[in-house]
Amino acid sequence: MAVLDENYWSCRYKFGKTGWDIGYPSTPIVQYLDQIENKEVEILIPGAGNAYEAIYARENGFKNVHVLDISSFPLEEMKKKSPNFPTDQIHLEDFFLHQGTYEIIIEQTFFCALEIPLREKYIDKMYSLLKPGGRLIGVLFNREFDSDGPPFGGSQKEYEALFKTRFDQVRFMDCRNSIPERMGTELFFTAAKSDFQ
Repeated sequence: MAVLDENYWSCRYKFGKTGWDIGYPSTPIVQYLDQIENKEVEILIPGAGNAYEAIYARENGFKNVHVLDISSFPLEEMKKKSPNFPTDQIHLEDFFLHQGTYEIIIEQTFFCALEIPLREKYIDKMYSLLKPGGRLIGVLFNREFDSDGPPFGGSQKEYEALFKTRFDQVRFMDCRNSIPERMGTELFFTAAKSDFQ
């Protein structure tokens, strides 16, 4: 599909068509990271783009923060901003082909970039990338968009039905620490993978 094509996303970055990119780490993700005491925890941020949250995590002592994007353009920009970021934790590839397991996966403007038919595949892939007892956390838009997308919107009811097909302890809540421009249109969520497989 076109939206999963590297050229499509690289062009959007090159020409500044990145309305989802706020230019700094997302407050809900920052506040979540600030609560984690174990700095050795293995984290993946798929569809990371400019990876502000990953850079923030590294600067605050996290040792195993992996970023993944299908476009080389934002990853190269990220390397310029954070030249000491470990190269073996930067993955230029299709999310659906990525191999690995993580304790935490952070969702930040990736889910909304996927066309609706890919969302079940997203859930299955996220589940497979998490270690038993691992968590998928992040922020999702709680609204529909006027344009055809991406981004593609959705509702809490839709998300809950989808996430509960695989995950345990699925919780959605209104995001009270969104940036002002997105206040009232975002949900913070957590979803756990069972300890027993």
